[in-house]
Amino acid sequence: MIVGYLRVSTCRQHLTNQQEEILRFAAGRHLSVDRWVTEIVSGKKNERERKLGPLLRRMKAGDTLIVTEISRLSRTLTDIMNIMGKCLQKKIKLYTTKEGYTFDDTINSKVLCFAFGLVAEIERNLISLRTREALAARKANGAVLGRKAGSCTKRNILMKNKEKVLIMLRDGQSIKSICEYFELSRETFNKFRKQDRDISRAITARRSVQDRKYA
Repeated sequence: MIVGYLRVSTCRQHLTNQQEEILRFAAGRHLSVDRWVTEIVSGKKNERERKLGPLLRRMKAGDTLIVTEISRLSRTLTDIMNIMGKCLQKKIKLYTTKEGYTFDDTINSKVLCFAFGLVAEIERNLISLRTREALAARKANGAVLGRKAGSCTKRNILMKNKEKVLIMLRDGQSIKSICEYFELSRETFNKFRKQDRDISRAITARRSVQDRKYA
């Protein structure tokens, strides 16, 4: 099965250009698109929250996914890496028409995925560095950092985004990256985790999977 995936962020944008470009790409490779999946949703949303998630779960080894550019999959490198990892694991071919990327089971594709992973790691480190520098600058200017006594603002953020935190954990994201994403400390996350059974179970389940993987 060959699938063309089309995504725009707002209804003001049009899917037609993406579809025509994919059709030209497919014709040039003597491919025929069997199915189109379209959606109007922000690329910042996790793929599990979009049609892309169920689509990837249904696709099988030997299937092909075509997008016009890598940013159609997501707006964050971490999510892009997760999606590419799933495609490689399931042996799904992934093509991007504008950049000319081909992700399959070849060594070249694995090297390219490694490069993307390295860039994603650098991006996370830069975000962390910028956060620390911004906090240091605010402190130098006399700003009082941290929450007021009796305030649980950061934990409230985690409570409101509990489902997203669970998805990030199930997708294999580290606690460090989750803390950086929500701009909170590891200590705050640990306090939240102790108070929430679902989060604790998700972390325990992930560790069990990792232990079996490396046993």
